[in-house]
Amino acid sequence: MRDIITLACSVCKRRNYTQTKNKKLHTEKLEVKKHCKWCKKHTLHKETK
Repeated sequence: MRDIITLACSVCKRRNYTQTKNKKLHTEKLEVKKHCKWCKKHTLHKETK
């Protein structure tokens, strides 16, 4: 069963992206480098609630 998670920018703290993840297989929080349209650069995005 896959759950929808939200990714937030680590610089400006805005929630920009959503992804799905299997929480039974991957218990750690997801961290991905993605483009933030408010910061106008690639930043680290972390999983939030």
